[in-house]
Amino acid sequence: MQQIAQQLGSMFIGAIPTMILFIILVVAYQLLVQNPLTAILKRRRELTEGAMESAQKAVAEAESRTAEYATRLRQARAEVYKIREQRLRQWNAERDAALDAARKAAAQKLSQAKSEIEAEAAAAKQAIQASAGELAAQVVRAVLPVSAGGSR
Repeated sequence: MQQIAQQLGSMFIGAIPTMILFIILVVAYQLLVQNPLTAILKRRRELTEGAMESAQKAVAEAESRTAEYATRLRQARAEVYKIREQRLRQWNAERDAALDAARKAAAQKLSQAKSEIEAEAAAAKQAIQASAGELAAQVVRAVLPVSAGGSR
C-alpha cells in the first residue's frame, strides 16, 4: 500500500505543473475570451433590444400618423361635401331666381299681349260701331226699293 501511496504522491507532484497550467489557461480564457465575449453578447443584446424598442416606437408612430392622416382625410372629405352642398344650394338658388325672373318676364309679356289684344279688340269694336250706322244705311238702301223711301 505504501507503494501505491508513493506512486500517487509522485503523480500529484507531477500533476502540479499541469494544474498550474490549467489554472493559467482558465484565467487566460476568462480574461481573453470569456469576458470580451460576454461584453460583446451583452452589447449585442442591448443593441437588439434597443433596435426592437426603436422599431416598436416607429410602428407606434406610424400607427399614430396613420390615424392622424385618416382623421385629416375624413375632415377634408367632410369639408369637400360641405362645399359641394353649398355650391349645389347656390346653384339651385340661382336656377330658382332665373326661373322666377323668366316666369315674371313671361307673365309681363303675356299681360302686355293681352292688353294689346284687348286694345285692338276695343279699337275694332269702335270701328265696327262707327261704321255700323253707315253699313245699316247701305243695307237699307240695298234692300228697300227706291219707291219705299230709298234714294236710289
